[in-house]
Amino acid sequence: MPFYNARTKQQPQITGRKHFAVLLDPDNLTEASCLNLITLSQAHPVDFFFVGGSLVTTQHQASIIQLLKHHCNTPVILFPSNSQHIDTKADGILLLSLISGRNPDFLIGQHVVSAPLLKASKLQIYPTGYMLIDTGKQTTASYMSGTMPIPYDKPAIAACTAMAGEMLGLQYIYMDGGSGAQQPVSAEMIAAVRKAVELPLIIGGGINTTEKAATALDAGADVVVIGNHIEKNPGFLAEVSSLVASYNVALDVRR
Repeated sequence: MPFYNARTKQQPQITGRKHFAVLLDPDNLTEASCLNLITLSQAHPVDFFFVGGSLVTTQHQASIIQLLKHHCNTPVILFPSNSQHIDTKADGILLLSLISGRNPDFLIGQHVVSAPLLKASKLQIYPTGYMLIDTGKQTTASYMSGTMPIPYDKPAIAACTAMAGEMLGLQYIYMDGGSGAQQPVSAEMIAAVRKAVELPLIIGGGINTTEKAATALDAGADVVVIGNHIEKNPGFLAEVSSLVASYNVALDVRR
């Protein structure tokens, strides 16, 4: 698997296996809808549940994590927008550094605030270079962070940004079009970043068909993340799970 325990200093490996993550936004889930997704994931395997969002306005996150931990064995990994959204009951955390922007609070500021809590916790920590990509409209993430995304048609900028993140010691690259993106991160940009770095690539935002998921996987994504569309169409979980499984069969690797 592409995730590792940062405390062991073991480097993440690109094994060739493809992975499927479901992003759960606590603001958009009820207990019933979460249980439905858990049931679907038991029949159609999911590798990771990412929990969080750019603007968490409810108190549902803790209960969502509790439901996931109680009813399934899929790793629950925090996708926090700031230090207030850390829950030590999860399994791990994407420690996101917004390397596509120039806001110091999201490059390092929130990390300083959260460092004592994270060090005292049992959370597995995944240092991640987070790159917002322009996909046709302003997203909550870009608005809340006060940063401009990387232009959609500038794969060279994305590649150089990812290279800088790798040189700084980050262990993952997460390219995100944002919730409700009009179009996903382009295959050209994914391929350019894949060529530029040796880190696992996580791709999300705007993936609302299996064709778009396949395009991301073919271009070099190690993990595809589906969120907004599954909230609207829970059955899409089964479609993407089957797609990822078919890639792994073709690659002769197992879950």
